[in-house]
Amino acid sequence: MNKKLDQQAADNIRALAVAMVEKANSGHPGGPMGGADFMHILYSEFFNFDPSDMKWPFRDRFFMDAGHLSTLMYAQYYLFGNYEKEDVANFRQWGSITPGHPEVDVARGIENTSGPLGQGHTMGVGAAIAAKFLQARFGDWMNHKIYGFISDGGVQEEISQGAGRIAGHLGLSNFIMFYDSNDIQLSSATDEVTSENTAMKYEAWGWNVVTIDGHNHDEIRKALTDANNETEKPTLIIGKTIMGKGAVAADGSMFEGYCELHGQPIGHTGADYNKTLLNLGATTENPFDIFTEVSEFYKKIIAEKTAKAAEKKAVIKAWRKENGALASKLDFFLLGKLPDLDFESIEHKPGVASRIASSNVLAYLAGKVENMIVSSADLSNSDKTDGFLKKTQALKKGDFSGSFLQAGVAELTMAAIANGIALHGGIIPVVATFFVFSDYMKPAIRLSGIQELPVKFVWTHDAFRVGEDGPTHQPVEQEAQIRLLEKLKNHSGKNSFLAMRPADSAETSVAWKMALENNETPTGLILSRQNIKDVPAMGSSRYKDALAAEKGGYLVKKADDPDVVLIANGSEVSTLIEAAHLLESRENLKVSIASIISEGLFRQQSKSYQESVIPKNKPLYGLTAGLPVNLEGLVGDNGKVFGVDHFGYSAPASVLDEKFGFTGEKVCQNVMEYLKTV
Repeated sequence: MNKKLDQQAADNIRALAVAMVEKANSGHPGGPMGGADFMHILYSEFFNFDPSDMKWPFRDRFFMDAGHLSTLMYAQYYLFGNYEKEDVANFRQWGSITPGHPEVDVARGIENTSGPLGQGHTMGVGAAIAAKFLQARFGDWMNHKIYGFISDGGVQEEISQGAGRIAGHLGLSNFIMFYDSNDIQLSSATDEVTSENTAMKYEAWGWNVVTIDGHNHDEIRKALTDANNETEKPTLIIGKTIMGKGAVAADGSMFEGYCELHGQPIGHTGADYNKTLLNLGATTENPFDIFTEVSEFYKKIIAEKTAKAAEKKAVIKAWRKENGALASKLDFFLLGKLPDLDFESIEHKPGVASRIASSNVLAYLAGKVENMIVSSADLSNSDKTDGFLKKTQALKKGDFSGSFLQAGVAELTMAAIANGIALHGGIIPVVATFFVFSDYMKPAIRLSGIQELPVKFVWTHDAFRVGEDGPTHQPVEQEAQIRLLEKLKNHSGKNSFLAMRPADSAETSVAWKMALENNETPTGLILSRQNIKDVPAMGSSRYKDALAAEKGGYLVKKADDPDVVLIANGSEVSTLIEAAHLLESRENLKVSIASIISEGLFRQQSKSYQESVIPKNKPLYGLTAGLPVNLEGLVGDNGKVFGVDHFGYSAPASVLDEKFGFTGEKVCQNVMEYLKTV
């Protein structure tokens, strides 16, 4: 311990943060200046990782919640050599690897994309759950820690309620979070918006809470030591810090603790940029330099970290030698591989709801896919994830041998936790709720897409046929919203989401197959509450027919030179089959039917294949229980889509089908009216 060097290192982080924001003329300098002391002590003395092997699976992980404090992370990892001087100098610029808010870059130490407050630390809770899950299966040597860093804004975001409750309830003693409590937020002081006792709130959730001077290195050390020794509870370290710590005005007086230091270059505030740099020990000529003594200090720290990691790796190597089968299983998990699965063997009763078919699939997967955690927002008996739960047990404090997370009524929290589980690696997260409540999950679904995480979302009760529950529970616009993500490219140039609404039980089995095999993006399964008539088989088996859904869409009924092609997904496909029978028997028409489980995936197929399923030179009619826009891109300008352009009503599903026009008879009439116009 060298007090002078520790202070220099923290001040170096402050100076770098100030310089990055000033050069970019954009950013948030005040928070990083306040959090620099904690960051340096954590990383130099407590954080276990291998600087030469940043992707080492058994490293400690740091989850930033306050993404606007990105310069704090970049500066810290610059001291470790993970960034070059030009990287920090090009903060927030086109093509730089130091974006305004952190984006996943594990090779440089960035474990999660953050920005929307509250989600970052909740992903950390997910990673802590993943670590406990793996530790329960492979041994106590897997004892890495998950650290979170949260700000006043993150504590205020409603998602912190769910994250705090779940972490405390599960006793996530491997989760340690620093709360940068500087009493200042972007546009006001915190006492203008809240008077809650944060410590008491977290204590009530079952956390170990300690309040310290966030600039006192000895207090930081003690808090981190105690947190690392805690075996029953997650720990919240409330660090009382000063916004803009170290900032100096033009007259040489201190200019700290002001709201205006939060979200703009300090040169635009009452502080003086050059004098602040000098106060922190930096030079105005070379503000992005690492101080000479700090550079030497960190070279020693890097050597110590690498040596300590080597010792841990030796322990793991010995464990592997003594536990060959377990070691192979662990590698299998970490590589994201799947066991051999026979989806065709899964049996479904005739005409079941796709949520029931999904339950059958989950029951089959339980015990076979051993590294899957399924979660439900207090709906397992309705979204039918209980098919999985019946084969395992819920995770609980002190016992992570089960594979089911009872999240309670917290859809957004559950989804963000799933993102964290996926980020940790080694586990396949599945989360379920009613489709209408995907609205609560959207911020986390979006981050899942941005981070390219293979989370599996299960959404049941997919349409107005929820019936008596009424408009609040009947999704109408939700499918359109989710399918927009299929049209949105991620930074790898791929569709950011795979959304699938299967037409019957066979397609549901295939959809699950596709979901598990998709390890590049999140996947959503949109499933019915009501029973659906099975699509008649065209070939040797309905399952083999349904495998064509792997192309996003295919013909479930094929006519040579059809007079009309009917298009749908989900339960509307069976309605089209009823309508087609009437069109053929009454009107002597030739009818083809296309089931388009995923337009996004369908659009990735060759033009010739798309044309073989939906020919442009034929009348095209689409049926959707959602907004017409769901299918308008498939039928084109000359086609017609019959959909729902209003909220639902409370009534039995069969009554709503009749009133809204979703019967074979009504569709037959509608198709004939359309054909008169073409």
